[in-house]
Amino acid sequence: MAPAPSHCHATNGNNGAIAAADTPVKTQHCARLLDADEFRRQGRLVVDLIADYYAGMGEYPVHPTVSPGFLRHRLPAEPPSRRETDAFAAAMQDVRDVILPGLTHWQSPRHFAHFPASSSTAGALGEALAAGINVVPFTWAASPAATELEMVVVDWLGKALHLPERLLFAGGGGGTILGTTCEAILCALVAARDRKLAAIGEERIGDLVVYCSDQTHFAFCKAARIAGIRREHCREIPTCRDDAFALSPAALRTAMRRDADAGLVPLFVCATVGTTQTTAVDPVGELCAAAAPHGAWVHVDAAYAGSALVCPELRGAVAGGVEAVDSFSMNAHKWLLANNDCCVMWVRTPSALVAALGTDQEYILKDAAAETAAADGGAAVVDYKDWGITLTRRFRALKLWLVLRCYGVEGLREHVRSHVGMAAAFEGMVRADARFEVVTPRRFALVCFRLRSPNKKTANELNRRLLEEVNAASSGPYMSSANVGGVYMLRCAVGSTLTEERHVREAWKVVQDRATSILAKMDIIM
Repeated sequence: MAPAPSHCHATNGNNGAIAAADTPVKTQHCARLLDADEFRRQGRLVVDLIADYYAGMGEYPVHPTVSPGFLRHRLPAEPPSRRETDAFAAAMQDVRDVILPGLTHWQSPRHFAHFPASSSTAGALGEALAAGINVVPFTWAASPAATELEMVVVDWLGKALHLPERLLFAGGGGGTILGTTCEAILCALVAARDRKLAAIGEERIGDLVVYCSDQTHFAFCKAARIAGIRREHCREIPTCRDDAFALSPAALRTAMRRDADAGLVPLFVCATVGTTQTTAVDPVGELCAAAAPHGAWVHVDAAYAGSALVCPELRGAVAGGVEAVDSFSMNAHKWLLANNDCCVMWVRTPSALVAALGTDQEYILKDAAAETAAADGGAAVVDYKDWGITLTRRFRALKLWLVLRCYGVEGLREHVRSHVGMAAAFEGMVRADARFEVVTPRRFALVCFRLRSPNKKTANELNRRLLEEVNAASSGPYMSSANVGGVYMLRCAVGSTLTEERHVREAWKVVQDRATSILAKMDIIM
């Protein structure tokens, strides 16, 4: 067995100080940890494993049939005490044999349960490149090119999505790349909170009220609690099927007026473009008009559907509404091939973010020359540590830049359009079978449907059973459900990079067959 790895430094057992100079320190091992030749050898193993994984994706059931604790029983309880011989190759074999069979395969062409976590060659390799370079761009000086590439690429993407210029650096706003929508909402909410409290007094934090619909992602109410908003001051306004489950401007206006009359302070509205359950689209422009008299911040959560704005024919979902918003976020890792994680947020007034999230302490990597140049009228220095929650940041801009470079805006449009087209085809199949109904209008690449039942009291249970049987099929597909307005429905979200038309047709065939079987058992003839 190989000897135990040496540590790169020694400490004095008495006080933790660095050992005396005559204490031997084995630096040769430290150098091997980033040995170029070893990196090439092991890197090929990783690339081969990933390539084989995608090539053989059809062999895996989309969702594994495992029980909690299954993996702990197959792996040792203790970590290795010594370096194994050819440990990396052995670990890669464990990935193949032990880990992959226990995953839900989000890249499977038969995964229709969730909005996509899209992958691409450029996105995956960009992620690997960022990990290998491994810089920490928390300030401009800490890595100037990383900071400035992020500024360039968020403007590139904003232009591709046709966002208002006032949200871009080019128009006085600006953007940043965060990990998730949860971070984006929290950052925007904290900026709005501090801006409002600066005007009315910090002691009134208990009077602040935030607004969303009952279809808004739960991340919003969670962010509100983290930001210090009282639980009872998070207003979830009911929606209805007649309005396609969109947030009603009239209902928002009434709620805000009622709170203001009661001495409370309307603070923040979270509008959604493409809700999680049904892809409902809130009327952004009208919501901005309702919020304006109260000076409330309006944020647009377009985590999933924001990607669709690359297609001119899909921009009508938010046409004329985004110009007045204070912030806008979308996940490029959901549908724009950027791989997890890559949430982009734009703000109209970056100074509000910096005022709330900035730090005043001097850092050793502050660049005095750059600060002086900016003060003298040169390019502004952006320290992204002041735009988000974390100080340590990953070089996410690199993979997004690679995706845009390698595929171009037209390539991204083709990608989105292909999924929208397949979803439209699935919707047509559902409508062609009189046993089924499409519950909500399809806007993007999600189809919400259900099996009709002559007994409305048992309709939800019938569809729960249908979903269970569809997902139990060994060949897939894997779908999910929503329960909106008391109506239980199945969700078919087309979005995997590997999905083709045949996978959609096969998925529908499974749904039809399982429905036929269930109805036969119930002695229902339709």
